[in-house]
Amino acid sequence: MLMGNITVAILGAQGYGNSLAKKGTSTDITLYNLKRDENTVTFVEPTRYPERLAPLFFACSLAEKAIVVVDEVNANLGEQLVMLQCTGITSGYFLLRSYIPKEKIVPLIKGTSLEAFEFIEDDSNLLREKLLAKAAQQKNAAVLGTVGTVPVDHAFNVKGVGVVVLGIVVYGSVQKHTLMNVLPSGKNTQIRSIQKHDDEFDCAWEGDRVGLALKNVEVEDVERGTVLTNDLAVKSSSKLQVQASLVKYWQLPLNAGMVMHVGHWTQFVTAKVEAVTDKGDWRQPFLTLTLDKPLVYRPDDRAVLMYLEGAKLRVAGTLMLS
Repeated sequence: MLMGNITVAILGAQGYGNSLAKKGTSTDITLYNLKRDENTVTFVEPTRYPERLAPLFFACSLAEKAIVVVDEVNANLGEQLVMLQCTGITSGYFLLRSYIPKEKIVPLIKGTSLEAFEFIEDDSNLLREKLLAKAAQQKNAAVLGTVGTVPVDHAFNVKGVGVVVLGIVVYGSVQKHTLMNVLPSGKNTQIRSIQKHDDEFDCAWEGDRVGLALKNVEVEDVERGTVLTNDLAVKSSSKLQVQASLVKYWQLPLNAGMVMHVGHWTQFVTAKVEAVTDKGDWRQPFLTLTLDKPLVYRPDDRAVLMYLEGAKLRVAGTLMLS
């Protein structure tokens, strides 16, 4: 049986997921699960945002669509819109409340990847139907491969089972009993079992939300940010020489000595800027970054560059990884 899943970020209204789905794991991000027959939707809310930026990154990084609930046009909304662009989300819904007119939002997204977002009513039934239909389309696109990659977002011990991790298959597919590399540590594990929304499966495909029971590892070996993969193209490095692209709202050039953060998949890594060069355009700098722990990625992936000391905007831009 194929099961299609899509993951959707909910931004702008804490607890809005309660009106759409059943609440699940809750830490600095909160997961909600919606299931009908073989179609499933996972919602992710950044519970600890705006006081912390990381949950906003994680919610957007995990998702392929977004629901943006707008009660006020302010700096937080602006930061959320920039994060959506930097994480590459190009489809979703604007849900306007508090009598905010569409005309206030359109100029903010003009010329951006968010122009394709739909403006819809605050109707949870309508949203559920739209998203379950999208999940069904995802199911029909499932293709079984020989390699796959799963970044971990939660890990814990389950009595009688052992170590279980939660994550999303971001590339390829994974199968029961497969041996996986645990990066960046270099350890190995075997997938004991695969669950999707509490049902047992032998395989999971790109886009699936999974719970994996693992052999030969401890919880501390697979904390958030760990990547499980058997794809030899995936690499890790604690020093990056990368082309950056700063967003148009970013006000100041980057300088050597700045402490930034790099976000990729479920990783949120401290990075010191060692060197900055550009060809006359400070918004397109080439950076040398030293990271406090290795970043795991596939060549040609895109990462998000953030600066936690930023006043109104902490999302600086993107990096092209090589």
